[in-house]
Amino acid sequence: GHGQFADIKVEIKPLPRGSGFRFVDKIVGGVVPRNFIPAVEMGLVDYLKEGPLGQPVVDIEVTLFDGQYHSVDSSEMSFKMAARIAMSEAMPKCKPVLLEPILRVTVAGPSESTPRLQRLISGRRGQLLGYDARPGWPGWDEVSALMPEAEIADMIVEIRSVTQGVGSFRTEFDHLQELAGRTAERIVEETKKRAAA
Repeated sequence: GHGQFADIKVEIKPLPRGSGFRFVDKIVGGVVPRNFIPAVEMGLVDYLKEGPLGQPVVDIEVTLFDGQYHSVDSSEMSFKMAARIAMSEAMPKCKPVLLEPILRVTVAGPSESTPRLQRLISGRRGQLLGYDARPGWPGWDEVSALMPEAEIADMIVEIRSVTQGVGSFRTEFDHLQELAGRTAERIVEETKKRAAA
């Protein structure tokens, strides 16, 4: 019967934030046959869905620059698996970091609740950008901030509490930011536990 044989060499480079994933094929001389190169890319993309920290991997370039094949034992599946193995061996050495989505948040409430809303935002790792009168709403303010998406889930409950039930908020994605320290460690541990279960 047929075995499984595929050998690839890749180089991984970081890309600027927001670049996504880029695959570069630098194979020359047929060391990896053309028909197997899409399988390598598929294996890479597959791996990137859940990288070494248990989260999707973004903003990297992977260059396929060398490899070997066997005329009988090589297949698309073997090259796809080789790509996954190459990434699982190489990515941890690249010192990956967790990124968390940061949202631009605008919280509206009666002016007398503005100081409490600001404390609420600060207490949820929010970066206050300022506040202003809410247009068309006399006696109301809007507080603007940048906040981690993870801190927003149940925030409406607290907003309603400090505004006698009338406050509201809206969000929009702003950027991804590196997450470090205990919060990052906790997320990685939780992800590992879920994967093991």
